[in-house]
Order: sequence, then structure tokens, then C-alpha cells
Amino acid sequence: MDLPWLHSLETSWLASKSQDRLPHAVMLLGAPGSGKRCAAAWMAATFLDLDVAQAHAQFPPGRPEHADLRWISPPEDKHTIGIEQIRALVADLSLTSYEGKGKVAIIDPANAMTANAANSLLKTLEEPSGNALLILIADRTGRLPATIFSRCQKLSIPLPGESEGLQWLHQLQPATSWPGILRGAGNAPLAALIAAERQEDTEIMARDFVALSARQAGPLEVAARWSKYEPDFVLNWLGRQVQSCILRASAGLSAPTSAEVSDSVLQRIDRRNLFCYLDIINRLRGQPAGSYNVLLTLESLLIDWAGGLLNCRKPGQATGLQPIMGTG
Repeated sequence: MDLPWLHSLETSWLASKSQDRLPHAVMLLGAPGSGKRCAAAWMAATFLDLDVAQAHAQFPPGRPEHADLRWISPPEDKHTIGIEQIRALVADLSLTSYEGKGKVAIIDPANAMTANAANSLLKTLEEPSGNALLILIADRTGRLPATIFSRCQKLSIPLPGESEGLQWLHQLQPATSWPGILRGAGNAPLAALIAAERQEDTEIMARDFVALSARQAGPLEVAARWSKYEPDFVLNWLGRQVQSCILRASAGLSAPTSAEVSDSVLQRIDRRNLFCYLDIINRLRGQPAGSYNVLLTLESLLIDWAGGLLNCRKPGQATGLQPIMGTG
């Protein structure tokens, strides 16, 4: 099933290809669930003129199999892309293409590269060998070195409007009540699919979030519950709730998610502290899984939230980032 909100990007990509003006390195940016991997698989297939290439990017994306295509991700037992993986990729890109149409490497996600791995990729980004295309999928740009970021052409994967997203989801799963789920997923249709599969979990978290803000639940017990979920799932969800609160506090907008924090709660939270809190969450989202103690981190986050974020900003602390990382 194609993703209509990517059609404009696809048209631009094909036009550049027909004019032989494709960049040698692109970085796909966009919200989680916007379709970055669908776009990457389609770009690779069209670049190599594969038989599986279609007019539009498809969901689910799959990974095209081809001798001239490499899809680099963290190994199953690790959370990062290591230097040996990138060195092997660089060596492979220096070899002649099997079918003479060039080579493609997809690094997914690029922010999972260790510092050494990223450094080993720099020369290839500056001076690619032959007709090579590197596609870097960036889930969290905060962890990417500026040297990597600056050497790629950035392509932003858009989100559809709400009506377009709902239409797409209804075509895929017509029996599901999508409006609340899509809004809770930040209008990202692919994230909404995951949320629908985990609706019970998100409903529990939404109730906890509201109860914490109303001081009707304890942060330690809630943290213990949330620590059983994947950290990315929790932090992505929490980040969307805080963004919703910022919108309401800034513009008086109604909450677009199921976590209805009362106006009286938002009125007692300094809006600057909401931004500070979101910054902390985003920094955590940029950390590799396993690099911090999940339970201790969630306890710190939720203690701050239950306390109205009064301690989020400290004098002389420009970013507001507190030492909430654990050592585990």
C-alpha cells in the first residue's frame, strides 16, 4: 500500500534521477512513524532499477535483496552500529558494482553509529567511490555529529494532514476507531498502527500521566509500571504528551491526545519548564538503549512531573538537563 503523503518527495526524486542530479548522500528526517524506511527502500530500488521497484513507496517497506545494496543496522545483540560494520561497508562501496548501476547503502538508524563508526564514514561521505548512494535514516538528529549532518542532503519526510492520515488508516484497517489513536501518535500514521496494537498500554500510561499531574498517583509506582515497556515506546509517547501540553499552554488549544491534563495543572507549570522537560526527554530519546538505567531515569522524570517541574531548571544550567542517567 502506497503512502500518498510521500508522492511529492517521490516526484522530486525521480526528476533528479532523470536529470542525473541525485546526491551521493541523503539524510531522511522526520517524525517516528512518518515512513522514512518506506522512502529509503523505494529510493534504493529506484536508484538500482530493481525489478521490485514500484511507482510509489510501499508499506510495509521490506528490504530489497540485491548484491549492490547494503542495509546496515545494529546487530541483534547490540544497540549501536559499530566501527567494524562501517569499515566493512566502506570497503564494499569501493568495489565495482555487480550490475554496473552503482551501489546503495542504507544506515538505519544513522544516530545509532558510535562516534568511531561515524568518523570512519566521513571520508566516504566527502569522496564517495564510483556511483554510490548513501541513505542515512535519522530518528534522532541530536546524536549525529555535525560533520555527518553537514555532509548529507537533508530530505524531510512530511506527515499527512489528519484527514489524509485517517483515510489511509481506514483503508488499511477499516474496523479500528482511528481519530484518537492518530492524534495520540502525533498524526504519524505508521506510529498510529503501533499505538493501535498497544492501545491498552497507552491507555494505562495516559491514566497514570493524568493521575501524576493531579497528584493522585506516586511517581515511583508509575515508573515501576512503565519500566516494563520498551524505553523508546515510553519516551516517544511521553514526548508527544508534553508537546501537547506546550501547545495548550502556549495557544490555548485543546489537547490532541487522550492524556487530558487539566488546565489548572498547566497553569501552575512554568511554560519554560515544559520546554526544558521536553528537551530532557528528547535527549534521552537520542541515547542508545542500554546506556542508562531505565527505572532510575523514569523515576526522575516522573518525580519532576508530579512536582510540577519546579526543579526542572536550575540556576546557571543553560539546558535544564539534570543528571538523571543511571549507571546501569
